[in-house]
Parts: sequence; C-alpha cells; structure tokens
Amino acid sequence: MALQREYDYVIVGAGSAGCVLANRLSENRDVTVLVIEAGGSDRDPYIRIPLAWGRLFARRAHDWGYDTQPEPALNGRVLDCARGKVIGGSSSINAMAYARGHPSDYDKWADAGLEGWSFSECLPYFRKMESWEGGPDQYRGASGPVNVVRAGLDDPLVDAWFHAGERLGYPILEDNCGAEQEGFAVPQWTIRNGRRCSSAVAYLRPALKRANVHLLSETMTKRILFEGKRAVGVEVNGRSGREVIRARREVICSAGAINSPQLLIASGVGARDELREIGVEPVADVPGVGKNMHDHMSVPMEYLRKDRGTFQKHLRYDRFFAMVAQGLFFGTGGTAGLPMGIVGFLRSSMAGQSADLALLFRASAPAPQQYLPFQDPGQDGIGYRVALMQPESRGWIRVVSADTGVAPHIYQNFLASERDLAIVREGLKLFRALSADPEVASHIDREVLPGPAADSDEALDDHIRANATTVHHPVGSCRMGVEGDEMGVVDAQLRVRGTEGLRVVDASIMPNIVSGATNGPTLMIAEKAADIVKQSSSA
Repeated sequence: MALQREYDYVIVGAGSAGCVLANRLSENRDVTVLVIEAGGSDRDPYIRIPLAWGRLFARRAHDWGYDTQPEPALNGRVLDCARGKVIGGSSSINAMAYARGHPSDYDKWADAGLEGWSFSECLPYFRKMESWEGGPDQYRGASGPVNVVRAGLDDPLVDAWFHAGERLGYPILEDNCGAEQEGFAVPQWTIRNGRRCSSAVAYLRPALKRANVHLLSETMTKRILFEGKRAVGVEVNGRSGREVIRARREVICSAGAINSPQLLIASGVGARDELREIGVEPVADVPGVGKNMHDHMSVPMEYLRKDRGTFQKHLRYDRFFAMVAQGLFFGTGGTAGLPMGIVGFLRSSMAGQSADLALLFRASAPAPQQYLPFQDPGQDGIGYRVALMQPESRGWIRVVSADTGVAPHIYQNFLASERDLAIVREGLKLFRALSADPEVASHIDREVLPGPAADSDEALDDHIRANATTVHHPVGSCRMGVEGDEMGVVDAQLRVRGTEGLRVVDASIMPNIVSGATNGPTLMIAEKAADIVKQSSSA
C-alpha cells in the first residue's frame, strides 16, 4: 500500500530552478514545501572543485546518461545529452559559465505577447540573485545567493587574444552582463571561495535549515496525479517504495528540458495521439509538449602551442599536488577555475538583434586526463569552440513509455537549417582570422583541427558535420505561448494549458534560447516564477 503525505507545494526536481523555488517559496513560514530529486548527494569532491569539472563530465557519474538519436545532418552520429541527476541538477555538473544573453532575447518574448518577460522586467531578478564580485550597479547585484566571479587565468595568450579582437574591430568589455554583451570579455563563473556555487549551494542548502522545507532524494517521480483537470499531487518511487504525495496548492515541474516534457506526457498532458500510443489516458491535449527543443551547438578547432602555457606549467608533477591541496584547503590556486580566459559574443553577417556566435577559448591541450588526475599530455595546445547562439533548427522529445524510468528519444536535429551551417562556417573563418593575428600566431605551432587542408567551404562543412556537438543548453520543450498559440505549453504565468494547479518552471519554458549560457537565465526564471506563485496564492 502506498504511503501518503501532504505539502502546500510539491516541486519535482532539485535542479537549478527547483532549488530556487524551494528557497523563495519557503520564505513564507506558513507554507510547506517538498522537493523531489531522482539523483543523490552532491558531496562528491569532483562536483565541488571547479578544475575537476572535465573529469566529472567524463565520468558521467551524476547525470541521466542520455544520448541523442542519430543526428541526420551530423553524419548519423549519436551525441551525449548530459543532464544532472544529482542534488543541484545540471548546476552541479556544468562548467559553471555565467551569462545572461542579450536584452533583445527577452524583449522578443515580450514582443510575442508574453507579458512580464521583457529584459527590463527580468533584470531585477538577475540583480536579486547575484553576488557579483565587481559590485552593484544598475545592471548587477552584489548581495544575492549566487556568487559570480571573473575568470583569473594568467596567460600571455589572454592578452594576445584581446589585442587580436581589438585589431579586428571588436569591443573589449569590462563586463558582458552589463550595459553591453557583444564583444570580447573575461568569462564569468558561478564560484564561491574557490568552490562550485551550484543552485543547491546557493539556494537549497540554506532553505533546508527551515522546518517547512523537505527534500526527498533518490526518488523517481512516476506521474503527476489529477482530479479532473487539477493537479493534486504526485506518485513517486523511492527508498521507501511507492508513495503518493499530495499538493494542497500546486505541483511545480522543474525537471529540466528533457524530463519535464517526459513527466507531463507520462501524466496525460501532451498531444492526444502521442499519449494514446504509449497507453496514457489524456488529461489535457497540449500538442506542444516535447516540441520546439533547441540547444547551442559548437564546433572545435585545435592548435598546437609553441611554448607551455601557464596552466600546463601548474600541472607539472612537482606542482600539481600542492595546487590540489591549496584548492582543497584554501579554495584558491589553479583548481579554483578552468583554463578559459576569454569569451566573445559576436554577430555573424546573418545576425539579427543579438549575437549569434560565441567564440570560446581554452588555453590548454584538449584533454590532459580531463585535468584531474593529471598525466603529461605532451605538447601544449590551444582550443577554440565556435558556438551557434541563435539556431533556427528545432528538435523534439519522443516519449516511448509511460514509465519515466525509460529514457525518452531525444532528437536535437542540429543543422536542419542550412542557415545554421553557414553561420558556424563563418565563425570558423573568424577564428582563423584571430589565430592569424601576429601576436596570437607567435604562440602557435600549427593548426591540427580541422587542419590547413580544410581550406574550402566544403571542407569546413565536412569538419562541422564530423565534429559538432552540444553545448548542453537544451531549452524550449515546454515553451511559453500566448492564448490561441496551439504549440504553447505554459502561459506567461507558467501555468500548464488545460490544467489547474500545475506549472513548469525551468529552461524548457524558453520560447527562444538566449545568446549565452542558460544556467543564469534559468535561475532568473525561477526567481521570477517564485514571485508569480506567491502573488497567485495571495490573490
């Protein structure tokens, strides 16, 4: 027999958004909040130490193990689709990059009729959540729970790249989350005292000190329970077995861009015909669930370096263990960041209002044992990634079973648009122009990927199709839409169409992806959603 408990708010997913909601909703001590997470503890040292990110990602010990279906435009390759299955969700396994995107990204949402989602209306929530090391101003906050710091890579290549960008006519920005986004800047990370500042660290752990917040980890949510059209709770399977948990006020789905649409469909919310194909009785016919999924895609370029860079010198055996100890005990030194000293958000010749290319620089060889533990990789290297920020291509999620323990089929559908291919090709050429700058070229031995033989558009396209991969920013699969928009899943209040007492709050609600890393915007969405929920409950 199933156990049964009752809370005011039941949040599915202790990821980036779910942790924010748990904290903000529980500020009202008169309500009770339960957060349900399929994954386990985030105490793994590889999660906490920033430099261990590469090793953490390679192990895939804390993610769902999702891969895409073969990608038609990428030579039929299967790509990983790593999503966090751990307390903190993807904020516990990502590369800690922080960005907001361009103001016009949000203004497009508002211009489509989604009231309350313009950049000027989102900005207060960005400022509320930040503790920016540069101090407060009209764009940045300095007293929020999320620590944001500048990268601190000391390498002559960083200055060389900045100078090359200037010589090509691009602005150099003090802060690309300030008045301007486009140009070259030092990257920003969510790191506090040399440790990863995940959503669990920033929001959930403080919230759990309150008596009205509870966490169920290692617990799979099987379905949302409805009475008529109203969500009244969830059915879960965890360490105590099967359990029914009721929600007096709302169920909030914050399971992410893959698992949120899967849970909705398993619960009867989706396209009617697709529900019946897997034996689920429809509760609400919402054909947009699982559609409109899109992501940032990137393509690598690799160069061998003439000299050894600062990062590789730190990884020498006679320095490495001292560096690790410094990071573990003091939160400083080489383990407190990643070897990335510059990022560029730029417009291609086909761009609209915001940057459609991100140029990401890595001042290290491709994979010196993913940084931890270290083995000498030989000759040092330089890595570039050209990332597509505003893709036209759209993918989808196909749920193949009513059992949420069965992985859905994921179709990223990268490069379905020829325009996407052309923009990335232009980005590769731009990187070559930067690398040909005399100051940068003085550090370069030779290009190894795609290599000097790739000197035509056709050869670059072959390289793109053979090497493109995800930046791990999937969004849009439960997108916001206005009344009458058949493919909209939630309204501007993030309420699920055709239901009551049910919202989706995570990156899946973005109608269009932002021009930058998506974790910061997801935190903002959850901060804003918490106020929406509070206002709704007091109305």
